Amino acid sequence: MPGILFDLDGVFYVGGDPIPGAADALAWVCGRRIPHCFLTNTTSRPRSALASKLAGIGITVEPDAILTPPVAASRWIREHVEGSVVLFVPEATRAEFQELPLAKGEDREKVGAVVLGDLGEDWDFSTLNRAFRFLMQYPRPSLIALGMTRYWQAPEEGLRIDVGPYVKALEYAAGVEPVVLGKPAIAFFDIALSMIGCAAGESVMIGDDIRGDIAGAQAAGINGILVKTGKFRPTDLQGDVRPTAVLDSVAELPRWWNERYGVASCRLRP
Repeated sequence: MPGILFDLDGVFYVGGDPIPGAADALAWVCGRRIPHCFLTNTTSRPRSALASKLAGIGITVEPDAILTPPVAASRWIREHVEGSVVLFVPEATRAEFQELPLAKGEDREKVGAVVLGDLGEDWDFSTLNRAFRFLMQYPRPSLIALGMTRYWQAPEEGLRIDVGPYVKALEYAAGVEPVVLGKPAIAFFDIALSMIGCAAGESVMIGDDIRGDIAGAQAAGINGILVKTGKFRPTDLQGDVRPTAVLDSVAELPRWWNERYGVASCRLRP
């Protein structure tokens, strides 16, 4: 049975405002028991806070159905990193790493991994340089990027730089290859598919980011549906990425789904 991977910001809401018809579209998906989960590169808040935000706009989502980069990163670090971990993430996000040995963040402290998330306005030269100094230790720590999103649509001030440019700066300065555990990394999409028990070719990713959502999903073998909400810009349709479909918003999903798969595909799972 086909499954659905949903982006959150820009698909179900922009800032604190819900996308018209988004809640009804999700209710349609849930009513037909179509396997689905939610992928977000948000690193500024834990899953419980994201679920609470969705509840505030009339959308009920279990926190365990949300895959965030910190959750994926914590899993990867447990399997691949020895030693402590230094975090460059918002304070609220640290809760997702509480089971790991966390460094105090002192400049000369030896660490096994440096984790970068979206610090927003807390990024400055001093903070970026501290991360650089940790990466210049020997042996070199792993650089863990919580996504490579270039920018996002803020509710009031408009487009804002996300974590990707800071990761690229440190990659260049320290000469290290980042481990990306967020969109558009294939491993991130693979984890999401394992959550819903669906194969890549049977599934679709619905998002507003032509690179992080659509190109990333297609690289993982997943169909990409671009919605014209959130950070979407008309120029997104003029590049080299060709979405499987383009919808005005996620509210059009039921119509598109029935045209693509037919009502029979919406039968209830056992």
